[in-house]
Amino acid sequence: MKLITRNQYLEKLINVVGTPDIKVITGVRRSGKSKLLEAFKNYIEQNVPDHNVIQINFNLPEFDHLLEYRSLYDYIKSQYVEGKENFVLIDEVQMCTDFEKAINGLHASEKFDIYITGLNAFLLSSDLATLFTGRTFEIKIFPFSFSEYVQYFGCDDKYSAVDKYILEGGMSGSYLYKDQEAKYDYIAEVFDTLIVRDIRKKYKIRNTQLMDRLVDFLMDNISNLTSARNLANTFGGLKEKVNHVTISSYIQYLCNAFAFYKVRRYDIKGKKYLSSNDKYYLSDHTFRYAKLGTKNMDYGRVLENVVAIELLRRGYEVYAGVLYKKEIDFVAIKRNEKIYIQVSDNISDEKTFEREVSPLLQIKDAYPKIVIAHTRHDEYQHEGVRIVDISDWLLK
Repeated sequence: MKLITRNQYLEKLINVVGTPDIKVITGVRRSGKSKLLEAFKNYIEQNVPDHNVIQINFNLPEFDHLLEYRSLYDYIKSQYVEGKENFVLIDEVQMCTDFEKAINGLHASEKFDIYITGLNAFLLSSDLATLFTGRTFEIKIFPFSFSEYVQYFGCDDKYSAVDKYILEGGMSGSYLYKDQEAKYDYIAEVFDTLIVRDIRKKYKIRNTQLMDRLVDFLMDNISNLTSARNLANTFGGLKEKVNHVTISSYIQYLCNAFAFYKVRRYDIKGKKYLSSNDKYYLSDHTFRYAKLGTKNMDYGRVLENVVAIELLRRGYEVYAGVLYKKEIDFVAIKRNEKIYIQVSDNISDEKTFEREVSPLLQIKDAYPKIVIAHTRHDEYQHEGVRIVDISDWLLK
């Protein structure tokens, strides 16, 4: 399989070398966590003069004897080399029983620089502080961005490339398959494994019918406002009674495993977060095609999903904006930076263009305002609002 260097994530690892944190690499299944760890190992070997790398990949049978925490702990301790920088790299750490005991013990010894990956159902962002007694540093990785897709395939025409990316997505394992249906079969298998093996195993879910219907609904309604109470009413026809608490829990499990990302609403005028009706976006938009098919394509929603994930990939906090009962697709915030964004498939029609631009023109502050669409033109401005082609924005 062809590999590219994912510098955005590799640099984050390099920048924390030598810090006392436990470094935890998280991301949806098959998003490249193991490959990133391997690239980091190569960096160490080429750039750290006095290094000792202790690498364990629990996907490989030769490490089966370390599947109990005490064996893992004793083995790593035995591999320590005095006078060198000792790096511990563990892939799929959750396969080791009580792995946190071994990691905490190694961290307490202050002899090792520790880097781990694992299934997100077992390494939840919200649980890292309690799982490990030491400070953790989380590196969140995503499926391939459009920029990485272009780099991987060596695309020259950005406009045709973005059309292909919208169909093929960022699950790079699927790139090995030439047939589009085979690609979607691979992507569907990744998602089914995520749901069936990871989430159901972790949370011992018995109402599998409800989980399946919930997943299909969220996929079919990416970018739409959603509430657990409304979903409970929608699914009320199931034989087993459904309540909003169960729905909320299931949605949280899906977000914990990075299947979906929740985007809360933000009142732009009142400068406050709204508690009701959130939006949900898939970690990779092609999960939707793979599970529901491409018969009823809604490019506007798909583009919105692509932009949402790209904003998260770039480190923004992402919210859905509300202003005088009008919706702004995204309010993206990073420290003192704020951007208002509208996303549309096609704004060549005058009415569509007006519908997308008018909410942005009503925002009175001086932060940047952008419409991202399939324009196939260079960037231009309309009354201070930037109009940007989707391929240009994604490549920046």
